[in-house]
Amino acid sequence: MRQSLQLRMGQQLTMTPQLQQAIRLLQLSTLDLQQEIQEALDSNPLLEVDEQDYTEESAGKNEQKADDITVSASADDTPSEYEQDSGEALNKDTISDDMAMDVSWDEYMSAAPASSSGPMPEDESIYQGASAETLHEYLMWQLQLTPFSPIDEAIAIAIVEAVDDSGILTISCEDLLASFNQESDDEHEVELDEIEAVLKRIQLFDPVGIAARSLQECLCIQLNQFDKDTPYINETKMVLTDHIDLLAARDYRTLMKKTKLKEEELKEIMTLIHTLNPKPADTIVREESEYVIPDVSVKKIKGRWVVELNPDSMPKIRVNSQYAAMSRTVKSSGDSQFIRSHLQEAKWFIKSLESRNETLLKVTNCIVKQQQAFFEHGPEAMKPMVLNDVAEIVEMHESTISRVTTQKFMHTPRGIFELKYFFSSHVSTENGGECSSTAIRALIKKLIAAENLAKPLSDSKIADILAEQGIKVARRTIAKYRESLAIPPSNQRKSLI
Repeated sequence: MRQSLQLRMGQQLTMTPQLQQAIRLLQLSTLDLQQEIQEALDSNPLLEVDEQDYTEESAGKNEQKADDITVSASADDTPSEYEQDSGEALNKDTISDDMAMDVSWDEYMSAAPASSSGPMPEDESIYQGASAETLHEYLMWQLQLTPFSPIDEAIAIAIVEAVDDSGILTISCEDLLASFNQESDDEHEVELDEIEAVLKRIQLFDPVGIAARSLQECLCIQLNQFDKDTPYINETKMVLTDHIDLLAARDYRTLMKKTKLKEEELKEIMTLIHTLNPKPADTIVREESEYVIPDVSVKKIKGRWVVELNPDSMPKIRVNSQYAAMSRTVKSSGDSQFIRSHLQEAKWFIKSLESRNETLLKVTNCIVKQQQAFFEHGPEAMKPMVLNDVAEIVEMHESTISRVTTQKFMHTPRGIFELKYFFSSHVSTENGGECSSTAIRALIKKLIAAENLAKPLSDSKIADILAEQGIKVARRTIAKYRESLAIPPSNQRKSLI
């Protein structure tokens, strides 16, 4: 092959650093965005946090302004910039396509991140803390308050250290015995009875049933704390000791046949068993709370659903006007260039934040408009919707909609939902319509919640009930949706009480 040089002309789309920054900020979650803003504040001296608090006067002005906006929107159908009616916001393109580099400083003297008119009401707090004390620390605290001999205390410490977070003892008494006898001399050998005696004392620690070696032992320890005159307590001990496998399988017919118990007696036994705690450690060990900060909130104001940004989702930043003015007074060209370059970065960063908020608000308004039936009637009225549906309405690329709706949360009167929650596939109905998979899940959950526990609904029966309502869904699809809702099958839902 002969080598040659050729000149070709073509067009290629190149992403500017500013556009890359805007896209990166768009896909960040609220917590990641806060970290990004903090890094920008640390690296750019011309950016600062607007720490002006809401005084009573300013809060009153904001409330009056919000009232004026609502009245004006009702009369003139012109919502404010960041508090818009979901149906009308889509008719107005609030996002600027071009962000020129040669803008004047006056445009940014009052630059601040886009936010709503005021803080979210105190009665809408969604945060809840969790206890930081671990199960091991709680047991060790009780151990120190219990009178033990030195040897028994060493055995108790070994037992507590062998208890896992679920409260189950992960080592047998024989293994503990072998471990102690290897470390001690012949004069201080530990016997198996000593270990079991210490274990029984620890099992009476709070919560009762801790350090049990099995579920059966855990329940029996709790049952032993009941009064001896408790009705059916002996029968309950017999069922837990000899027939716990049948009880776990919910095979009540075989259980009644082997124990010669009547159905009413078995119901009383099951009622007593349900008062026990199969996982006593859960009362002490709690998973660390995952805090969710909603990006937007949706409220119904004067008969219309209004979307507004959460002003507490990120710190309010602005350009430091004093440092910015120094660019005109400093004599050193290097200092002037330093200030001008950081000033331009600050302007672009604030502009990118504004673009992110406007895009988020526009997409959220579209979601609220399309899923208004959900806000009015609940998940059963959810309509099928995919990313492309919103992309066509707001005239954006589908990838942009995906970035906007990932790890972004909406605070609604029905709870907090990720924006992805409002997107679901569709299932055709008999009359030619469509039903969303989210609505089908809600119907399945509602049917199971209202079922007869003695005869729970099978997946096939649920499919038949939905078919009577005009929704044709296969049995395997019902099973898939049921599993996604963490609902056990019908044989595991059966109960006598």
